[in-house]
Amino acid sequence: MHVTIRQIGNSQGFVVPKPLLAQVGLDNESGAEMTIEGGALVLRKPVNAARVGWAEAAKKLRAADDDALVMGEFGNAADAELVW
Repeated sequence: MHVTIRQIGNSQGFVVPKPLLAQVGLDNESGAEMTIEGGALVLRKPVNAARVGWAEAAKKLRAADDDALVMGEFGNAADAELVW
């Protein structure tokens, strides 16, 4: 598919047709990762950063009073000697 490169302010850009974005799973909310590989411009779905959404999930658990330890306490025998 041929696209036209246009002037957009001080930059240049092109329009990616919505059906192509949908095939890759890209949308306005997620954005895209852009790289150059072997002389080609490559757009990919962004990889979620580690622990994304964990804070919100923890707040929901706490609000539901569902944040008890699953395994219980499992300290070492020598932990009694530690001073906190």
